[in-house]
Parts: sequence; C-alpha cells; structure tokens
Amino acid sequence: MNSGGLLESLRGTLIVSCQAYPGEPMRDPEVMSRVARAAVIGGAAAVRVQGLADIRATVDAVDVPVVGLWKDGADGVFITPTLEHARAVADAGAQIVAVDGTRRPRPDGLTLAQTIAGLRATRDVLVMADCGSLEDAVAAQEAGADLLGTTLAGYTDERPRTDGPDLDLIALIAAACAAPVIAEGRIHTPAAAAQARRAGAFAVCVGTAITHPSTITGWFVDAIAADG
Repeated sequence: MNSGGLLESLRGTLIVSCQAYPGEPMRDPEVMSRVARAAVIGGAAAVRVQGLADIRATVDAVDVPVVGLWKDGADGVFITPTLEHARAVADAGAQIVAVDGTRRPRPDGLTLAQTIAGLRATRDVLVMADCGSLEDAVAAQEAGADLLGTTLAGYTDERPRTDGPDLDLIALIAAACAAPVIAEGRIHTPAAAAQARRAGAFAVCVGTAITHPSTITGWFVDAIAADG
C-alpha cells in the first residue's frame, strides 16, 4: 500500500494502542501481539505498539498497519527520541513511525526536521508526530510529519491536562494544519472517541481504556469505593 493509500485507510477509524509497562504481567511481546490481534478482530484499523520486539511480533500477527515507537527514558523526549531509534522502529516492521513531535531538544541534537529527513532518506515509512500543543503541531507539519497526534497534550506544561481528550487542541490543530490529526490521550469512553472525531480528528487512537486491564480495574474499584 502506498503512503496515500495507507493514510486514507485510517480516515474515520479507530487505532488501538497495545502497550504494557515494564514489570507488568502483560509486558511480553507475544502477549501484546495477541492483544493486538484481539483489537483487530474488534475492528481496529491499525495498532500502535511500543518496543522493537513487540513491533516485530505484532507485524507478524496482524494484517493492519502498525504504528511503532520505542520509549527510551522517562523524562523529556523519550518517545522514539533519536534518528537511530526511528530507523530501528522502521526496521522492526512498523509502517508508521511515531516520534516525539514537540519542540524540545532531542537527545542526539538533531531537529525534528533532520530526524524525519534522515529517516526518509533510507526507509519508506510514514511519520506520526506526538505533539503537546498547537505550536508543536504546526512545527511538526513544517518538519515533514505525515500525521499529527495529540498524544502529549497535558504532559509538556504547555496545556493543562484535561480529564478527557483535549478537544480544543484537536479542533485547533485540525483548523490550522493540513496533515491529518490523530486524537490520542485520555480517551476513556466510546462517547469521548466520538467527540474527538467530531472535533476534527482524522482518526482516534485509544489505549488504556481498551488494552490496560490494571488501570480499567482500578477505575471500577475506585468508583465502588467512592460510593460507599
């Protein structure tokens, strides 16, 4: 599928993020690939997967596009933070490489534009920029990103952290940028996903509410405890 066809295949669809944190029972590439398969059975048009082993396992397990990323570190720029990380994600089989799309300094000293250009020079992939603000999104589009995610809204101190998706930011980016907007972050219900789409999202990415049972269980526990 060419890049235009790949993008169009995501219009108006659900992307499911299949990730587990280090130390959790589900933190295993085979488990995550099975979670991804289950999401595809449910109708996911693409899956978002973290870590090279998880990407490789998932690419072999599903017949939908894989958005790949590599988290390295815990603070600052840690979502596919360098050009070498991005190349490794592409080599693992991801058709779309997700990278930190903020304007913060990157560990290898390259700009986002240099990172995207360096990746495209040798790899035939699309790039999703995980942004935290309108300014990030505008800069990421200028840098050559194919998709603009709201993944980092509320996590970079440029915008307050909303209880649900940052619908205002989705609308602002959709109005200001030609690149498709992927709504991601704190989308915990089907109603919130529909709101994100109406706000201008090209596609919607949901993770925790679908694929993280520890957190989902905690929501129910807290609700029961609060009621009595």
